Amino acid sequence: MEDFERSLDRFLARIRMSRTGSADTEDAYRRDIERFLEYLRNRKITSFEDVTKEDMSSYITLLRSGEIGGTPLSNSSYDRNLSALKSFYRYLNREEGIENNPVRMFKGASARRKLPEYLTFDQMETLLNSFDLEKPSEIRDRCMLEVMYACGLRVSECARLLMKDIDLQAGFLSVIGKESKERIVPFYRRCGQLIALYLEKARPELMKSHEEHGFLFVSQRGTPITSRSIQNLCEKAGERAGIPMHIHPHMIR
Repeated sequence: MEDFERSLDRFLARIRMSRTGSADTEDAYRRDIERFLEYLRNRKITSFEDVTKEDMSSYITLLRSGEIGGTPLSNSSYDRNLSALKSFYRYLNREEGIENNPVRMFKGASARRKLPEYLTFDQMETLLNSFDLEKPSEIRDRCMLEVMYACGLRVSECARLLMKDIDLQAGFLSVIGKESKERIVPFYRRCGQLIALYLEKARPELMKSHEEHGFLFVSQRGTPITSRSIQNLCEKAGERAGIPMHIHPHMIR
């Protein structure tokens, strides 16, 4: 039987460390997720791996109607609850070895776009493990995809990363996102190991014929990597890994 509360505490500690949410956000996430954990206990579900899409659908239906919580949810409250659950399951997938993610395909009430295609956990691992880590260019490619996956980066954010944005010892990177807003994002141990491998074995080799410019990811000629190059990488890597769909960067976030 898993200790649900300890997983929740570790998740909230991660949010505090990354400084991506206010105290109010943390409190709201705790309330929302504790309500979900109580639902699991009432249904005698003892592992995150055992939660099915049907379980999640039932929970969301009861929550929206007010049968859980006592009050029907507005669209904004529903979206916040869904966001909390999605963030929690992403954490469980990346940090606690949970492969199941029954909330991934649920759509927010405010969403207007068609749900995008996505990679399953196994497909993502197949994609990441398809690179030859003896080759500098493939170390770089694996590292870029791992960073995008671990940190939820847009392709443009990945391309713009600078050497000074990475703190390997602390396990964080600094990202300049939309409207030039900076956010601090944690990455897991495997991602840190790949960044270290890239910096030691691959980047010096790729930079041999180019002066230093400070960008983290570089092309074969040592110039800063472009967003288009990362998009092409995703397509080719998906084909090589035998994944039966067109892979684009947004599917990796």
